Amino acid sequence: MGIILMFSFGCKKSDDKTTDPTPTNTVTDVDGNVYHYVTIGTQVWMVENLKTIHYRNGNPIPNVTDNNIWQNLTTDAYCTYDNANNAPTYGNLYNWYAVNDSRKIAPSGWHVPTDAEWSTLSNYLGGSMTAGGKLKEAGTTHWNTPNTGATNDYGFTALPGGNHVYSFGGIGNYGEYWSSTTNDAYTAFAYQMNWSDKELHRDTNGHDYMAGFSVRCIKD
Repeated sequence: MGIILMFSFGCKKSDDKTTDPTPTNTVTDVDGNVYHYVTIGTQVWMVENLKTIHYRNGNPIPNVTDNNIWQNLTTDAYCTYDNANNAPTYGNLYNWYAVNDSRKIAPSGWHVPTDAEWSTLSNYLGGSMTAGGKLKEAGTTHWNTPNTGATNDYGFTALPGGNHVYSFGGIGNYGEYWSSTTNDAYTAFAYQMNWSDKELHRDTNGHDYMAGFSVRCIKD
């Protein structure tokens, strides 16, 4: 009587996910805020936007609530959208001086991603034309309709925290995230996701004055 042996061989496609999109691992910042994180390709990203109001060494980051003062800053600062209780959901908005401060805004073992690291993420997700959709939280709990192409395939859960440029704007419509890389003496690279498309937009924004954006940290 013959014996039939059956074998199953798993083949990994290049676009297979490298993680369960439900994050379970956590890291805590100097203020005690807890962040989940997920692995996407060779990178490890936080799932929530940064909320800290202190640098890694415990020094405070100034909270600036006045629009006119914010516009003329040449020093570090953070704010919360509309100066309201939005930080628990959307994190804080930071100016370039806070992002670039030598005291480090990210928790120990983490950093603000470089332009090259954002590019690596975009390329892993199939390129900038579709990467935003794969990073955005799906549905319209936080994003405005139609939240085009949002699938949150890897659990990155990008949220539309808006920004602070002259005044507050864009919550529900877009999330804008700093990179740590300067473009020239006046601008730095940032990345934006919108409710109306699935792109990951790469922008340059003035770091010498008023731009306040979200921060999403990456592991060292």
